[in-house]
Amino acid sequence: MTRVLFAALLCCTGLLATACAPPFQARHVSAREARKQVTSNALTTGEISRRTHNLLYDQDLVERYDDDPAGALAVLHTALLAGRLRPEHTVGLAELAFRHAENGGGSPYYLATAVYAWAYLFPDDKSAIPDNFEPRVRLACELYNRGLTEGLKQGDDNVDLRAGSWSYPLPFGTLVVTLDPEALTWSGHHLTSFFPLAELEVKGFPTYYRWAGLGAPLGAGVAPREGKDQDLLARRARVPVTAILRLSDLSHQLRDGRLQAALEVYPGYGEETITVQNRQVPLEAEPTAAIAYTLAQTQIWKMEMTGFLRGMGVIEARAQLVSTRPYRPGLIPVVFVHGTGSSAARWAELYNELDNDRRLHSHYQFWFFSYETGNPILYSAMKLRESLTNAVQQLDPQGRDPALRRMVVIGHSQGGMLTKLTAVESGDAFWNNVSRRPLDELRMSDETRDLLRRAMFVHPLPFVRRVIFLATPQHGSYVAGSWLAQQAARLIKAPIALTKFTKEVATLDKDALAVERLRGAPTAVDNMTPGNRFVKTLASLPIAPGVAAHSIIPVKGDLPPQGQNDGVVEYDSAHIDGVESEVVVTHQAHSCQANPHTIAEVRRILLENLDTP
Repeated sequence: MTRVLFAALLCCTGLLATACAPPFQARHVSAREARKQVTSNALTTGEISRRTHNLLYDQDLVERYDDDPAGALAVLHTALLAGRLRPEHTVGLAELAFRHAENGGGSPYYLATAVYAWAYLFPDDKSAIPDNFEPRVRLACELYNRGLTEGLKQGDDNVDLRAGSWSYPLPFGTLVVTLDPEALTWSGHHLTSFFPLAELEVKGFPTYYRWAGLGAPLGAGVAPREGKDQDLLARRARVPVTAILRLSDLSHQLRDGRLQAALEVYPGYGEETITVQNRQVPLEAEPTAAIAYTLAQTQIWKMEMTGFLRGMGVIEARAQLVSTRPYRPGLIPVVFVHGTGSSAARWAELYNELDNDRRLHSHYQFWFFSYETGNPILYSAMKLRESLTNAVQQLDPQGRDPALRRMVVIGHSQGGMLTKLTAVESGDAFWNNVSRRPLDELRMSDETRDLLRRAMFVHPLPFVRRVIFLATPQHGSYVAGSWLAQQAARLIKAPIALTKFTKEVATLDKDALAVERLRGAPTAVDNMTPGNRFVKTLASLPIAPGVAAHSIIPVKGDLPPQGQNDGVVEYDSAHIDGVESEVVVTHQAHSCQANPHTIAEVRRILLENLDTP
C-alpha cells in the first residue's frame, strides 16, 4: 500500500511540475547564433527559412512536408492556382521545391524553383511587385539562379545549353524552352562548353568578385565562327556568361500546365542589365571564378621558363597579343607586358581588380602581350610594336574609333623596357652601337636589312598615349650582371631570323663594326646587364612628347628608397626623370603586380586617363 501511495505522489508531483512550466520559452543566445537562425534557409544551411515554415504551418502541411514533400508541394501548388496563397508565399514554394530537389527531387523541382521565384519577382499583377528592400527578393534571386543552374545541368559539371526547342518535365506539367542559335554567338565566336561558376572553389586570388543579380552564372569556352575574321580574344579564354530563363503570362500557363520560356545567354563582358517588365534588372556574374578556371590550366605556367630559353621560331605560329573580350569600339586598350621568365598569367590579380571596378569596366578593354623573354629586347619590342600596330589596323581599318588611339601600355620588369620602346624616338642611336656605317651602305640580304630597320630604328607609336613602368630596370639589373644569370643566358636559343642576321653581320668589314666581335645574337640578359650599350642607349632616350609616363618602384625596406632594391632591380636603376608620377611601394619584392598599393596607383592612373582628352 505504501508503494502505491508513493508512486501516486510521484505522478502528481510530475503533473504539477508540468503544469507550472510555461509553454513558451525565450532563452538568450549569442548574436551569431541569433543571426544564423534569422538567415538560415535551404540555400545556406539546407533547412527551410522561418518564413517558409510559417507557410507550411498556415496550410497545415508541416508534418506532410516532412513525410511527403512532393505531396505537400502539390497541395501548395493547387492553393496557389486557387488564389489561396499571398504573393510572398511564392518564395516559400520556391524554397520548398529547391530543398526537395536537393534531397532527391532532381531536375523537375529545380526548374520549378526557378519558375516560382520568377513568378514572385515578376508577377503578372503589377500591384504585387515586391519592394526592393524586402529580404525575400534576394532569396528569390538566389533560388532562381541556383534552380536554373541545377535544372539545366547535364551530368555533374556541364550545363546543357542547346539551340532549338526542348521540353523538360515539371512536377506540375511541362516546360518548353526555346534557345535562339544566335544567343550562342558572341562577336564572331561560338560559346561552347558551359559550366557552373558558382560551384568552383577559387584559390590564389586575394579578392573574389561576384556581380550580384539575376541569372545562372556560367563559364563558357569560345571558338571562332567559320568565315569570321579572328580578333584578339584568347583561344583558351573561359568567359563569364549569364543564362536567363524568361517567362511570361505565368498565371495562365501555370493553370494550363504547359509553360513556354525563352532561354537567353548574356556574355559577362557585354550587357550588365536586362529589361523585364520595364524594370532594369542586374545580371549575376562570377568573373573571378572565370579567370581562375582559365588560369588553372598547367600549360600556361609551363610556358614561362620555356619561353625564356627557346627562340621565337617556336612561338610565331600562335598569337602574341590576346584580349579577354572581343573588340568593342569605344573602349580604351590597356596592354599588359610581362617580365623575364614570366607570362601574361602574372597579371591576373591586377586585372581582376581593374576589370571588376565598374568605373573602369565600361571604359577599358584589356590586352596581354606574350613573348619569348630570352630574346634581344629590341627584337621583342619590335614584335610588341608590330602586334599593336596590326591590331589597331585590323580592328579599326577606317580609323573611326578614337578610343583605340588612347592606348595605355603597362610593363613589368623587362616588359617595362619593351613598353618604353613604344614611346621613344631612337633615330640611329641603337644602330650606331652595331655599325659605323649607315644600314643602306652595307651589303646584306633584303630580309636581314628589313629586320634590322624594323628592330633598331624605333619610332613612337602614335596611338600610345600613356605608359606605366613597374619594377623596370631602366639602367639595368644587377641580377642580370651576375655570374649565374650569364650562365643561364648561354642556354638561350636565339631566334632563327636573328641567328641568320648575326652570321651576316659577322662577315661585314671590320671597319663597319662598332664592336670588336660578335659571338652571337645578344640575349635579354645581356641587354639588361648594367653598362651594356643597349641599356645605356635606351636609358638616354626621353619619352616622346604627348606621352604620359608613370613609375611604380618596389623596394624591400622603408623609405627613403635610395640605395635599396627589390631583389632584382635597384631603386636608382628603376628611377628615371620626366615621369608624371613615381610611387615607391615599400616592403615589396620584385613581383609587385598584386600589391594593393600597386593596384591603387594603376587604378588612379587609369581613372585620370579617362579625364585626359
